Amino acid sequence: MSVDMSAEKMTKVEETLQRAVALKKLVNRWRNSHTHCMWQMTLSQRRNLYATLRMQDAMEQELALSNRQLLMVRQAALHELFEKEHQQYQQELSRMGKAFYEERL
Repeated sequence: MSVDMSAEKMTKVEETLQRAVALKKLVNRWRNSHTHCMWQMTLSQRRNLYATLRMQDAMEQELALSNRQLLMVRQAALHELFEKEHQQYQQELSRMGKAFYEERL
């Protein structure tokens, strides 16, 4: 009977060992999956960082272009205002019988 007891103990030890090996494989798969997920998250964050930087660069370029356009519009409006004022002064001077001196080439 002592041989049978040791055989039973051996099978129990083997079953325990197999469960331990299966559990270790499960833990390793979970660890690998967790590492992969963390890597994907950091990769996603890095991509988002680069996308944010590209978006900021595009916004800066658009802002510079819009500032140039705004400057051109303001200059055109100012030029138009000066032309209107010049014409108004000419009309007022002509009513008074006077005129601007214009040099003709």
